[in-house]
Parts: sequence; structure tokens; C-alpha cells
Amino acid sequence: MNPRFLRFPCLVAMLALGVCVQGVAVEYSDVNTKASTIRFTYSQMGTRAYGTFSKFVGNLDFDTAHPEAARAHLSIELASIDAGSEDANAELQKPAWFDTTRYPQATFESTRVKNLGDNRYLITGNLTLRGVTRSVEVPVLLKDEGGIGIFVGELTLKRNEFKIGEGEWADSFVSNEINIQFRMVAPQR
Repeated sequence: MNPRFLRFPCLVAMLALGVCVQGVAVEYSDVNTKASTIRFTYSQMGTRAYGTFSKFVGNLDFDTAHPEAARAHLSIELASIDAGSEDANAELQKPAWFDTTRYPQATFESTRVKNLGDNRYLITGNLTLRGVTRSVEVPVLLKDEGGIGIFVGELTLKRNEFKIGEGEWADSFVSNEINIQFRMVAPQR
């Protein structure tokens, strides 16, 4: 048989396989917390400030073929906050702020996922902070990097809705709007 004819069917088969692989749904599970990040920004006396949370646990069940059936849960240890100084970190644990003695964790539990197209999703869920639960919508972009899912998103919460920064802190020293950005890393199943 002529080797030239063998190459064409092999090329067609390889292209077909490549098309099939790209069209296959991908499932992601669990969250690699060592590779993931949760950051936040806010204004304090007109100056932009930044912070992070270093301890959190995330569970994920996400199939790109059926995103509407996806489930996500995140639990953040509020005492793991780094707001830029030891004084700020200590203050944020007090009753006027997070009250970490009574409410050591913040949690997010998804209730619905909507596919927006182009690897963008709108995740609706319940955010619980200081014993207050509110429904929030979180726009998320999913990037696949070599079999690893990178879920990137952000939301803005109003601290007065969760009774954060009460008493003398309820004024305008610290902005009411806190912007939270996250990057959750999850392996393929």
C-alpha cells in the first residue's frame, strides 16, 4: 500500500479525535486550597486597602456538560484574616466586626448555577456571615489550564447587611462596600 494514502486517514482520525476531545465535558471536584486565593479590597478613610484570608475549605462538584447541577461549598476561617497589620487583624476579630468567638466561619453554599456561555457562569448561593444569611450572585469565569480548573470571580458585599463594623465603626471610616475576589483551583475528576 502507498504510504501517502496511509497518512491521510491517520490525519483525519487525529483531527476527529482532537475535535472530540475538545467537545468533551470536563468534571472538576474539590478545591486545592494551597493554590487558591481569597482577597478583598475596601476603602479606609479614603485610602484603598487590601487583605486576604489564608484558611478555607472548598468542596466542588462541577460538570461543564451540566453546570445547572453543580454544587459548591466554601467555609472560611475568619481568624485567618490578614488586613495588613496585627492591630487590624486583632480588631477585626472583636464583637463589633467578625466576632470570631461566636462566629468563627463564614460559609457560602450554592443554590443555582446558570451557564452564561463562553465559560462564564452565574453562581447563586447563600452567604452566611456573623449568623446572617443573604442570597448572593457571583459571576465566575472558568479557565482550564492543563486539566486544572481555575474558577475566577468576585462579588461586592455590604458590611452593614451582615452587621460587620457596628458601633463606633458604623460611620464612614471604613467603606460599606467590600469587594471580594477569589481564584479557586480544582483538578479534573
